[in-house]
Amino acid sequence: MDKVNQTLATEFILLGLSAIPEVEDFLFIIFLLIYVITLAGNILIITIIHLDTHLHTAMYYFISNLSFLDICSSTVTVPKLLADLRAEKKTISFPSCMIQLYFFASLVSIECLLLAAMAYDRYIAICHPLHYSSIMDQSACSWLAASLWVGGHIYSSVHVILMSKLSFCRSNIIQHFFCDIPPLLSLSCSSTFINILLILTLGGLLGFGSILTKIVSYAFIISTILNIKSSVGRAKTFSTCASHLTVVIIFYGTLLFIYYPPTTTNSFSVNRFVSVVYSILTPMVNPMIYSLRNTEMKKAVKKAFGRIQRMIK
Repeated sequence: MDKVNQTLATEFILLGLSAIPEVEDFLFIIFLLIYVITLAGNILIITIIHLDTHLHTAMYYFISNLSFLDICSSTVTVPKLLADLRAEKKTISFPSCMIQLYFFASLVSIECLLLAAMAYDRYIAICHPLHYSSIMDQSACSWLAASLWVGGHIYSSVHVILMSKLSFCRSNIIQHFFCDIPPLLSLSCSSTFINILLILTLGGLLGFGSILTKIVSYAFIISTILNIKSSVGRAKTFSTCASHLTVVIIFYGTLLFIYYPPTTTNSFSVNRFVSVVYSILTPMVNPMIYSLRNTEMKKAVKKAFGRIQRMIK
């Protein structure tokens, strides 16, 4: 399959995380457990927010969107990884590779925009509390969320269209555990200038635009918090932002390491490790961050489990 034009290629070989059978067996158990916890945790968050009327606010609407996003992004990569850990030959067809790339890129870009929307929501809630309910009403939140999802899919579509026009004649071995942009670009024997330019420009506008939104929002938020005279009030106000800040730091820290600059200078083994963090571990950790650091969420979870216990008795 090496030294063939992309038009003749029918599949790629994913290098995966390990080629040692004993290690693969261990990784299969670990990632299966992580996937189950991810699904259970995020489904719980969505269910709790849906059932508890006290959580029917813009902040929790976006959190439920993030939980749904985490379910989708984890499902794009983990089931294929689990199948490959049990298979002798880790292959993926060219169309399946492009589909996986499409959904993964769209979900990553949507999360960038969603985290920016959540920062703006916290800015309105803390800096303009009297106007919060009128600005962040149900209609505004729905339109904003829909725009994020549509924008993410358009961004991903451009990437996939350009990627599908490349010729892959260097090798058909992807040094990764899923189809991602950097490892695929490294296999191309045709010019990837436009692809890299797209990452640096359009991706830069999306990524750094959302980062700028967060920086500006939190600059105003911190300024407002510092003007609160009560130390208890400052701590209580900042606690509503702590969960979001934690998620932002984890997500962007790993994402920027992989995609900027979008070259193959980084070690593929290091890239795979970092990819595991933001594509598999982060969707599992997000529900824990929002449930453990959020007082209202903890109360809602306790209330829900209390109802379940009464129903069982």
